[in-house]
Amino acid sequence: MGTPITIEELATFCKAKGFVYQSSELYGGMSGFFDFGPYGVELLNNIKASWWKHFVHDQEFMTGMEGSIISHPRVWKASGHLENFNDLALECSKCGNRIRADHLIQESLKLNVEGMPAAKINKIIEEHKLKCLHCKGAFKELKAVSLLFSTKVGSKEDSSAIAYLRGETAQGMFTDFKLIVDTTRQKLPFGIAQIGRCFRNEIAPRDFVFRSREFHIAEFEFFIHPEELKCSLLDDAHKKIIVQLLDAETQAQDKDTLKKTTIGNMVKEKRLDEWHAYWLAEQLQWMYGLGLPPDHLKVREHMKTELSHYSSATFDIDYLYPFGSKEIAGNANRGQYDLGQHAKESKEKLSIFDEESKQHVVPRVIEPTFGIERVFLALLVEGYHDDKQRGNIVLKIKPSLAPMKTGVFPLVNKLDEKAREVFNTIRKEFVSTYDKSGSIGRRYARADELGIPFCVTIDFDTLKDQTVTVRDRDTTKQVRISIKDLQDKLHAAILGAPFDTLGKPIS
Repeated sequence: MGTPITIEELATFCKAKGFVYQSSELYGGMSGFFDFGPYGVELLNNIKASWWKHFVHDQEFMTGMEGSIISHPRVWKASGHLENFNDLALECSKCGNRIRADHLIQESLKLNVEGMPAAKINKIIEEHKLKCLHCKGAFKELKAVSLLFSTKVGSKEDSSAIAYLRGETAQGMFTDFKLIVDTTRQKLPFGIAQIGRCFRNEIAPRDFVFRSREFHIAEFEFFIHPEELKCSLLDDAHKKIIVQLLDAETQAQDKDTLKKTTIGNMVKEKRLDEWHAYWLAEQLQWMYGLGLPPDHLKVREHMKTELSHYSSATFDIDYLYPFGSKEIAGNANRGQYDLGQHAKESKEKLSIFDEESKQHVVPRVIEPTFGIERVFLALLVEGYHDDKQRGNIVLKIKPSLAPMKTGVFPLVNKLDEKAREVFNTIRKEFVSTYDKSGSIGRRYARADELGIPFCVTIDFDTLKDQTVTVRDRDTTKQVRISIKDLQDKLHAAILGAPFDTLGKPIS
């Protein structure tokens, strides 16, 4: 992790540097809604592009889609969301502050009560005499609050016009399952992936973009023959991945001791099947590739009491944020629940003919899912370095993910024409910025704060020998590179080539 920072300080930094703003701030803002600024949207898009490449383009059995954010209300009836998609809220009788009951218990007593029935939660609150964290007032009666945002479609004003903004992207992949099978001729096993906006009417949004009311989920549904337990894709590299595991047994004892194990051992212990293990391993490999270190990630096994209504086994991947180790991704074994429910509600067959077994089957499903804003936040936390020697913040984000890849600077204004020539050439290949304001040191500092990995400086020697100085963000080392080789060298640097090999070092 970089320099320790509070989530409030990080929010301030993001606003100041054009990464994230409070939505509608002009009118006082709206809790739980955020706008991504010029640099934030670039980082967000780069994360999504990296995810799509790893889980869709680089996978043989994966296809994509993008669903509507509003779907027929019967979708949410069939999925169980109308009945089960809610949180338990507590409201202070004195100051009116609202908080999720499970969050109150977790913060006050360090107990995980996810999935616990309302009666048991109420009993814990009464036994421990829990009060409002703001004013110590007593709470009103526990209340279930639906997380689905409702809206109206069309001109009618009655109940037939009620529809819902989606609380997850998963259901569109189930309702379009047969259409995608028919149009792409997919054979089992295969997956359907999408990245999209979701909406949840959170009781108490908090921790900046970590828990908000509008956000992006990246997930896929991987469909498997219900009797197929062996995974041909699970190799030794996957099995040997070391995991910091918080298992269900430890949590049942109200403890949080982690044990080091491997994906392979988790399969041997029958915590998950091979397909489940394969995708959990792939999730971890992708996050390691982003620059999130293994010792800042843990895998938490869901206890039986907290499993979602559709899941037989679920694992959270938690990242160590400034406010604690919290979920950044998840992986659920959804079985045949969703396709079975939609077949029942729609009266349509949602089976597929499996060529190998010569059977019509309803596939079972493994569902890996990621909160893209949570990945975004983790990368900022990990990359934030307060460099005392330089006297500025250095945002050390992997070059391929950085919002801007290069900054082009003329040493003095007289060199503006040549610098513009270089800039106009490389910006066709890389998202770049041009800066001629202030000292070169100040321009480097501004670039560091935005996470720009490579700065290109045009000086008077450039006019003589057609070379430029390229500076590395993380080390401040500089090399001299010919303009004709600049694009190729920058491509190599972004892909991870050692900086010293790019050109002639400047001592």
